[in-house]
Amino acid sequence: MTGFAKALPFWLSLGFLPVSLVAVAQGGSWVLLVPASAWWLFAIVDGFVGLNEANEDTSTPDAQLFWFRLITLMWFPLQLLWTFGLIWYVPRADYAFWEKVGVFFGVGVLTGTIGINYAHELMHQRNRAERWLADLLLAMVFYSHFRSEHLLVHHRYVGTPRDPVTARYNEGFHRFYPRVLRQSLISSFEAEAAMLARKNRPWWDRRNPFWRYWALQAAFLLLAFLLGGWEGVALLLFQAGVAIWQLELVNYVEHYGLTRKHLGAGKYEHVRPRHSWNASNKASNWLLINLQRHSDHHFKPDRRFPLLQTYGEDEAPQLPAAYPVMTAAAMIPPLWKRIMNPRVKAWRRQFYPEIQDWHPYNKGLNPAPR
Repeated sequence: MTGFAKALPFWLSLGFLPVSLVAVAQGGSWVLLVPASAWWLFAIVDGFVGLNEANEDTSTPDAQLFWFRLITLMWFPLQLLWTFGLIWYVPRADYAFWEKVGVFFGVGVLTGTIGINYAHELMHQRNRAERWLADLLLAMVFYSHFRSEHLLVHHRYVGTPRDPVTARYNEGFHRFYPRVLRQSLISSFEAEAAMLARKNRPWWDRRNPFWRYWALQAAFLLLAFLLGGWEGVALLLFQAGVAIWQLELVNYVEHYGLTRKHLGAGKYEHVRPRHSWNASNKASNWLLINLQRHSDHHFKPDRRFPLLQTYGEDEAPQLPAAYPVMTAAAMIPPLWKRIMNPRVKAWRRQFYPEIQDWHPYNKGLNPAPR
């Protein structure tokens, strides 16, 4: 997997920068070009190019993944320059209010769909520089605690009542969203404090990464103010809200209704591919650097994105469409439930025919994992 040509499809994210440039230059309804491209263009292309069910050799060394890794390493400076360049430009441009909102809605789509997604890839790596890039990307959308929550809570407790990010069966996104915003912040802080306590250190110890999170976020707020005044701060916060909404829509889709079997006394089965929804759609996986191969990501969290495996229906549940389509459906709870609830019930019959009472799983009433 050493060639640039093989990695090139995953570089399609760079195409959004000239698309955004056109939107900014033209103004008017053109400001909607970025979300339209991110959401619908890739969904349409998926319909033409189909699925990619091939799996790469998981023993491939990092040295042969250079061109794949490079796109995730170079995204932060590009996002930084683009976002803060627009924070300087837009308040001075002859835009109507709704055009300014439209431009930064598009920025939020990019910082969420691409920026947070790349941060997710980077935070899972052992390389310190990559983790720092993840922190910088997350600080730009004021969701830095996502790293602590994701690594210390979500991956450890996915599919159990202790994981805020696992959407419960029949839980609409409009209920899930405020719940996950509140619980994720609390659980991430408690997880970091607990790690420090095990070393006999208080939560305010300088080793608590929340100090770094807050410092980076404050630095970006200050930069926005210096470049665009209070309007610049408002635009930066607005794009962050859009990005966070994008992230949590994806989180909602990834594990909806999927729970690990409670073995008794607060013990749960190990995480398996069956505990995440899988999608092999080719084009949207180019954009999302294989995030839709989520079943394998939870099975092997430190596996780099080019090597993530896809699974058949006998091992992992399959989404009926890619994330761009499924996240749109999630915004309409009756439609979402009509599509997904029968699939969750089929998943339960396939993998857990011995469980007769699903009420404790549906309502998160099983004991918290030990």
